[in-house]
Amino acid sequence: MSKGKTMLAIGACVLVLACLLWFLNALFLPKYMSEIPEGALIREYYEEETDHRILFVGDCEIYENFSPDTFWTEYGLTTYYRGSAQQLIWQSYYLLEEMLEHETPDVVCFNVLSMKYDTPQNEAYNRMSIDGMKLSKHKLGSIKASMTEEETMLSYLVPLLRYHSRWSEIGREDWEYLFRRDIVSDSGYLMNVHVKPVETIPDAKPLADYAFSDVCWDYLERMRLLCVEKGVSFVLIKAPSLWPYWYDEWDDQIVRYAEEHGLAYVNLLDHVEEIGIDWNTDTYDGGLHLNVYGAEKAAKWFGAWLTERFDLADLRRAESFSSPEEAERVNRVWTEKHEAYEARKARLEAEYASK
Repeated sequence: MSKGKTMLAIGACVLVLACLLWFLNALFLPKYMSEIPEGALIREYYEEETDHRILFVGDCEIYENFSPDTFWTEYGLTTYYRGSAQQLIWQSYYLLEEMLEHETPDVVCFNVLSMKYDTPQNEAYNRMSIDGMKLSKHKLGSIKASMTEEETMLSYLVPLLRYHSRWSEIGREDWEYLFRRDIVSDSGYLMNVHVKPVETIPDAKPLADYAFSDVCWDYLERMRLLCVEKGVSFVLIKAPSLWPYWYDEWDDQIVRYAEEHGLAYVNLLDHVEEIGIDWNTDTYDGGLHLNVYGAEKAAKWFGAWLTERFDLADLRRAESFSSPEEAERVNRVWTEKHEAYEARKARLEAEYASK
């Protein structure tokens, strides 16, 4: 066999092996469609058709407590929530870094609860934040910062090495969603219509040390400086969840940091009455997270707060755009999002009522 044919055969074999590896990675990677939809959230950002006036980053207090539809229908604000379960502050940083390469919002909001964690916590939560990211320097940075002692960089880059044991679990859903995914969120918001009132709140245990760690302050400062570099207003928020407990000592540290750097900080727990949250009807899990009815109230109050403080234009108005074509495109996309939101809400309400 000639040298040219040999090289061609080797190249063909490499290509076949690469395609096989890609196929097996796609097959064995969990799909997060019928179960644990939180795992599908991070990748959905890449499906967005417009830029956003406001980006949110953080943990479940972000993606479950604010309705994007209310921001749009009340104030003409386009929003996105880039969050995952127990998302750690360095994971939020790398997700924000990635987003700000592609768009420049007016405001970035970071939920401060994750300041309580200064070390990687759990591989399953890491995977929910990282697996859905496209391969980039941002993903590599997040992997390096997030890995527990038992994990390896390679297992994130080649998920088959981590999920090969799922061979006995491969089922219809893995084949159905091999090359596509359904959209499970509304602009990163995970809707829930269940109602479970607050009955008891666990006692807050005193801590030996209330100081946030250096690593958390470091990543918070990185986020602030990144927003300064991009000309974006950086806002710190504490979402209105009753549990996990948010200590006054923690709040004081965030207040001081915001004052030192001229940042806006709002603890929505201090505004529950103004927001109109009813802990008997506006939470689906006894106060950890708001249901859709509470999330709509929170977004209505916070949207007014943001609009007034940062003089945000209403994008439902044509004069807010440089061209009629862009105004038409954005309004078309967000009208479709509104219709999808209402349809999802009606479907979930019907399913809940039938139980």
